[in-house]
Amino acid sequence: MKRLALGFGLLFSATTLASTVAIIDSGTDMKHKDIAPKAWINSVEIPNNNRDEDRNGYQDDIYGWNFAESNNQVIDYKYLGTLNEDIRRFFVIQEKSMRGTATEEEVLWVRKMVQDEAFIKRISIYGNFMHGTHVAGIAVKKADDAKVLAVKLIPTEVKLPGQDKINKKDSFPLKMFKKGLELLAKQQATMMEEIGYYVDGHKADVANGSFGTGYPQAMQITAMLYKTLFRKDPTPELNHDLSIVFLEAAVRENARLVEVAPNTLFVFAAGNDGLNNDKFPTSPTNIKGDNVISVAATMGRLAIAPFSNYGKEMVDVAAPGVGILSTAPGDEYVKVSGTSQAAPFVANIAARVKDANPSLSPGDIKKIIMGTVDYKNYLTDKVLTGGLVNTGRAVQAGILSNTRGVTEAIETSRVNVADVAVEGSLKSLPMMGQESFVLPLPSMFKF
Repeated sequence: MKRLALGFGLLFSATTLASTVAIIDSGTDMKHKDIAPKAWINSVEIPNNNRDEDRNGYQDDIYGWNFAESNNQVIDYKYLGTLNEDIRRFFVIQEKSMRGTATEEEVLWVRKMVQDEAFIKRISIYGNFMHGTHVAGIAVKKADDAKVLAVKLIPTEVKLPGQDKINKKDSFPLKMFKKGLELLAKQQATMMEEIGYYVDGHKADVANGSFGTGYPQAMQITAMLYKTLFRKDPTPELNHDLSIVFLEAAVRENARLVEVAPNTLFVFAAGNDGLNNDKFPTSPTNIKGDNVISVAATMGRLAIAPFSNYGKEMVDVAAPGVGILSTAPGDEYVKVSGTSQAAPFVANIAARVKDANPSLSPGDIKKIIMGTVDYKNYLTDKVLTGGLVNTGRAVQAGILSNTRGVTEAIETSRVNVADVAVEGSLKSLPMMGQESFVLPLPSMFKF
């Protein structure tokens, strides 16, 4: 019913030429000093009057909506104070270890902390809490006209749905279990579809999705559910099969998110498992569409990040995602690494291209971003374009597209704007180890 009312209510909303960037994530601190000036505000709603002035079914959605808890609180401030010096130090050493500059003492400290269950729990909770705010800060940095629309999808502390409803006394064939996995994926996609209608109703030009479920997480989910139901562990081969069934269903069902919002460009993080998305699906980033772009992470402009997922067919472009300084709740700033940070780098470019030419479609913006990359040998077999995004070149193509076709604008910008200068060097190619542990993408599931 909400989505049916949505379009009617928004007939009364004020129009604006500024691009709107929806941050579909775990919560965004709209009071942060860097984000507040760029906060999307629903001018039709009157704050805190418990009424739904725009009649879209989301009462008092001033800054956006919390789909995780069905309210207008787009961040849970009770988690302020979770950040401590150990977490800060961990993020710093994580980056240094990937760059090959961490000391032996620092590496040993990180390896110790990775084995500390209390620390991992704390950093996981903080990771979810700050995630959306960190992403939002990247998405609108130097994008002077862009506005942040907060959409909370991921609860700060996540639980696996349906586990408590399984009747362990029942038994049924494996075929039915696979159908159950597909139903679980479909259940997840119901909320995703509603979010799609929401961002479409509020005319979001860009939506950043630095969340998802990858192959390792799916393996844990399917193994847990299988053991709960059948009272034994699945074989590795069977669990692989079950995980692929689940992930393919998730990608297929979550496509509803982008299908119901055809006027929004969705930018998805490729994943932090270091795997090939062509072989091991990740949802939702493996969704293909004219209004979808998938992003891998690099270490500056020097190499693909060791944790980054990739895929010659399923991942489109790459962007910097190691040691990215951005906003954190409570007017804080932290350096974090992940494809979660690379995706909003691209969402930022998309917003700036849209502001350069508001008439561009999501497909046009995607074409510009992909057509203006810096080609890199280390990305030839890793992403579809074989390249790393070039902000200046993409924005110029956006400006030029006001007076010429998109293809010509891209070709001209490639002539006029040079590749981005490469700064720094690597002693050796980065490798993934305990000391460079990167949290997986935030997921709706706990496992």
